[in-house]
Amino acid sequence: MAHVSAAERRPQLIRAAIAVMRRDGVAAASTRAIAAELGIAQATVHYVYGAKDELYRAVIEQLTADIAEQVRAIDIPAGPDFHAIIGAFAQRLWRTVVEQPHVHQLIAELFVMGLRSPSLRPTIAAYQRRLDGVFEDAFREAAAYAGMTLAHPVEEVARFFFAGLDGLILQRLARPDDLADERSLLQIVAATTALAEGRLPLTGSR
Repeated sequence: MAHVSAAERRPQLIRAAIAVMRRDGVAAASTRAIAAELGIAQATVHYVYGAKDELYRAVIEQLTADIAEQVRAIDIPAGPDFHAIIGAFAQRLWRTVVEQPHVHQLIAELFVMGLRSPSLRPTIAAYQRRLDGVFEDAFREAAAYAGMTLAHPVEEVARFFFAGLDGLILQRLARPDDLADERSLLQIVAATTALAEGRLPLTGSR
């Protein structure tokens, strides 16, 4: 059998781990199960990644990169109406959620597990920061197209939108309802637009 270097094994192990997690859940993704998925010895997993948390960290980083790339690939429609721009962006983004629920369920599982793990918690925080940055870029572009100055820092507007979207994704995973989800998405867009335009009162804001 030809020798496979650790550098070549890493992406293979990440893909195998994701496959096991999607199919059987994060709790079932032992190094034994991941090795079996790839058809290699369990010792190889430990040789390449050491502790299991190192492989889990690599999985989270890969999923983060995949989602960030997916969001960046969504075209921000040009136009003078900020609300319409954000609405179209949100609709295109939501379509990816509806079409790939397994990805978002896996991220939710990893997120909860990571918060309980001191070694993985920084990776979860990095996931949040990276996606915050992606949404900040989208809102900067939307504001530039609309020729408007945001009433609040772009970081606050993007965080507000992302928080609402995250909550709606969890709702969708637990209880899918196309009509209710669509209405909630429109409400998130409307509230985000109101915040961006300074029409959303912020009690106790500094």
